[in-house]
Amino acid sequence: MSSDSMQIASHVGSYSVHFFARVAAAVGAITPESPFHVVIDERVAELHDAGLRLLLAGARSVIALPATESIKSLEEAPGLVARLAQANIRRDHTLIAVGGGIIQDLSCFMASVLFRGIDWVFLPTTLLAQADSCIGSKSSINAAGIKNLVGNFYPPRKIAVAREFLDTLIPQDVHSGVGEMLKVHVIDGPASFDRLAKEFDTLFSDPLVMQRAIRSSLEIKKRIIEIDEFDRGPRMVMNYGHSFGHAIETATGFRIPHGIAVSIGADMANYVAVRMGRLPVHHFNRMHPTLQKNYRGFEDVAIPSGDLLNALGRDKKNIGKDLVLILPDQNACIERVAVPVTEDFSKYCRTFLSEVRGLDAIAA
Repeated sequence: MSSDSMQIASHVGSYSVHFFARVAAAVGAITPESPFHVVIDERVAELHDAGLRLLLAGARSVIALPATESIKSLEEAPGLVARLAQANIRRDHTLIAVGGGIIQDLSCFMASVLFRGIDWVFLPTTLLAQADSCIGSKSSINAAGIKNLVGNFYPPRKIAVAREFLDTLIPQDVHSGVGEMLKVHVIDGPASFDRLAKEFDTLFSDPLVMQRAIRSSLEIKKRIIEIDEFDRGPRMVMNYGHSFGHAIETATGFRIPHGIAVSIGADMANYVAVRMGRLPVHHFNRMHPTLQKNYRGFEDVAIPSGDLLNALGRDKKNIGKDLVLILPDQNACIERVAVPVTEDFSKYCRTFLSEVRGLDAIAA
């Protein structure tokens, strides 16, 4: 077992995250002695056949799925239950998930309901999953045509983060993961963000720098989720950049990948906070260049302001007629704020979308 690991406390006991360079080493560390079944992203199975060969050969069953949003639904779950039942899954078996967030959500949910809960293990294969979603216990499943309507909290027993998986990601998927890393470092405070911003360019060329940043991101998230595992208070700050980011995804028909939309959403949250008098402009100008670098190539994608404002109004966190947003305060500390939808607020959003994304900085 790797000595490079961390423990996460949860409501069902602690679970472990282990860090490796190679896929084969990660597989060797997390493969259980008890019978196991594998749910895997079919593309990952092709790209990493050599590293995963022993895992797949030792499984009682292997279910390879396309990592598409349509499979992550309550309507698709009965088919997966049937396949596992046909493979004679038992309550003392383990489910091993190999893939990104979609495979994670589906496997977490299935493990939690099969026999009222069986063990599961996760090999995250995307940067977004490795640096963010792999810890925190959450599953989110689509149902009745509504995204993430159903879910629960059910952590895996073990997580193995293998750096080699990142070698086969396309650049926009790397930037999507970096978007979540930037988000959590903003939440941790100006010094934390500034350290990551200083290393931003090196992240994409030095695997050791990337691995260090992944671990730093998880350590920050660990501190938050261990205080508020069930997302009732302090953990809500993890939605920084997400209200605007989700609205951007909706307004563009998901033409912008999630983590990149979060980078735009964080930049937009900072700008709106400046115009509301909450955030000194120097903090916006301190963070904007790095956030903008991470969404480079997408800054010219048209984001219809009317569609964005409509999507913001439908956010599930809203209370009454107010939007519930995660915004920085005077010291760039992130907090939850109720914001009325005024003409001024709408104007700030339109101005950011039409003018600010392409600027290097804004005036006081």
